[in-house]
Amino acid sequence: MKQLIIHGPAFTALDVDHVQALADCLVVIDEHGWIERVLTPDDQDFERVRQAAKGADQLRELAKGEYLLPGFIDLHVHVPQWPQAGLALDRPLEEWLNHYTFPLEAKFSDRDFAARVYQDFVHTLLAHGTTTAMMFGTIHVAANLELAAQCRRQGLRGFIGQVTMDNPEETPEYYRDASPAAALRASEDFIQHVQETARADELVTPVITPRFVPSCTAQTLAGLGRLAAKYDLPIQSHVSESNWESQYAIDHFGMHDAATLDYFGLLTHRAVMAHGTQLTHEDMELLKERQTALTHCPISNAYFGNGVLPVHYLLKNGNRLGLGSDISGGYTPSLYHNIRQAVKSSRMLEDGVDSNQPASERGVATSRITVTNAFYLATVGGARALNIKSGQIKAGYRADLQVVRAHPSFTALSTQDVFERLLYQTEAADVQDVYVNGHLVYEN
Repeated sequence: MKQLIIHGPAFTALDVDHVQALADCLVVIDEHGWIERVLTPDDQDFERVRQAAKGADQLRELAKGEYLLPGFIDLHVHVPQWPQAGLALDRPLEEWLNHYTFPLEAKFSDRDFAARVYQDFVHTLLAHGTTTAMMFGTIHVAANLELAAQCRRQGLRGFIGQVTMDNPEETPEYYRDASPAAALRASEDFIQHVQETARADELVTPVITPRFVPSCTAQTLAGLGRLAAKYDLPIQSHVSESNWESQYAIDHFGMHDAATLDYFGLLTHRAVMAHGTQLTHEDMELLKERQTALTHCPISNAYFGNGVLPVHYLLKNGNRLGLGSDISGGYTPSLYHNIRQAVKSSRMLEDGVDSNQPASERGVATSRITVTNAFYLATVGGARALNIKSGQIKAGYRADLQVVRAHPSFTALSTQDVFERLLYQTEAADVQDVYVNGHLVYEN
């Protein structure tokens, strides 16, 4: 690709509490898809670079009312569940899995069916401003390779997991790995296929993916821990997602599921664990010690989490934390919607929900987070969880970016007000362009 320069206003998180607002900047992207420089009018060669880019037809001028943001990073997506997004969310988690989710995922033994779903969903993620996603596939190697192919074809940065689930007590006969040996062989086959077809600008990374503690035998959990070490790969699973899941680990392993995953070598600095609504302080400290990231899935947690993740506490405690849509436990792939729900859920945690209790005893003090905090989770937090140089508009980072259009009424607002209204009001129709590695991968 040739060099690209994007000119216009931009917002990027500096840290968990601060956003840098650039009223006018040039984002210089090199031919390899990295941000080379970010220039403002105060830089002496600002105008020279702009004019040179314009003359070489390398300049993307943002229109009035358009803003540049980092692409969002979705840390928890069950891609094969896309056809049931918004269905049966009033059912208990175990029932939802057994009566809706597992039958749907079993259909992905048909690679043509998988191709249709995955083509649509990868496009949909990009259309919502998501440039990187950590994804659960199914137990089917061929279908997961189709998901990898769609990511490469459409330009999404994908961390893809061959799902492992072999426990006959908790998984249906029609949808489970036949044995620990078969489960581990399928995982290794998927890893090797992805790595053998890797490109220089590789967008796809295989991920070790035990579905969660209840779905896997001890032998398989141990084997997956060895595979993660052998190939130095990311790991994804669920941790303390609900009362049921949390209790299962205690009943069967005599310890919480965080400790169980750690016992089998599945809590590492490359691991990302979703939900965590039932974590104890001891669990949180273990995750922090292992540098294992947590994924906050605020919409999904409202349906299945049996609690609210204490995001403010975890951030202040130094835990690594990002944001996830959890399709289809969450009904929308939009991280804009999940940013909003993260803020709302934190308010409910602090204020409490039972008005029969005294206000002073009803909630958990100092639990509120700001929209700036939630924006950090969707960008910088996600990138750090995945150990990638993305999520910021900054020299030395991947040019994974989105251009969003503001409502005309935004023009009289202060810069901070524009930022907040963008996060609260942007929908997919407002996402104009999406870039991954500096390539235009979606255009509205």
